[in-house]
Amino acid sequence: MHFYYFAVILPNIKATPYFLVWYRATHEWLFLIYITMKRVTFYIDGFNFGLRRTKRIDEAWRRFYWIDMVKLCESFLGEGQELKKVVYFTASPLSPQKNSRQSAFLNANKLINGDRFEIVRGKYLEKHIVCPYCKNDISRPEEKKTDVNISIRMIADCVLNNTDTIALISADSDLVPPLEFIQTHYPQTNIKVYFPPSNYSSDLKDALLHHRSKPVLLLKNKLRFSNAIMPDVIEKDGKSYTIPEKWKSS
Repeated sequence: MHFYYFAVILPNIKATPYFLVWYRATHEWLFLIYITMKRVTFYIDGFNFGLRRTKRIDEAWRRFYWIDMVKLCESFLGEGQELKKVVYFTASPLSPQKNSRQSAFLNANKLINGDRFEIVRGKYLEKHIVCPYCKNDISRPEEKKTDVNISIRMIADCVLNNTDTIALISADSDLVPPLEFIQTHYPQTNIKVYFPPSNYSSDLKDALLHHRSKPVLLLKNKLRFSNAIMPDVIEKDGKSYTIPEKWKSS
């Protein structure tokens, strides 16, 4: 018996191979094999990402502020996987200078990646605390909604069957309950957790180990960050965004 297999890519079916089987004896096509790619969605806790804290340890991390988040996430995909979307959760800083730098970074990523990069915003609120020593009133910004937004979005994507793998970039232990909910009620959904370069969570690690998984340490993936650095100027469709001067390597 002589069978011949031909791999083809059908139009409008992104990165999904089909195999046609030709039987030589009867000179006919016998059957079609369809291989479904597994969808992976990355959920990035922007506040927890913390590259600035990493820079205090290693100055070289400064050049990774200006990176293509979709390209970085795609570098972690395995065989048979495709990137569904990168969802970046953040809030606009109260400082005009910080807000300007963040906007340039987010807008550049949106410009080059389109619908594959989504921004979900929380907000900063001024929180007042009393110093236990001097009794002075101290005001500091506090981010709100991010962990709730991440939790709702991960669960919603499972409910709506929008993804096959949850890939969370965060070390926030407040995200243990939604992950455990997904593991219990949507066991067919895979879960991967990536700890940001300067953050770590024993609670998240223990929750994953209970389900025979373990977190990935982004601190050990410097080369992936390096390969995802964007050009200093991003231009497309008449729009242009430039790396903030403060982020440029000296």
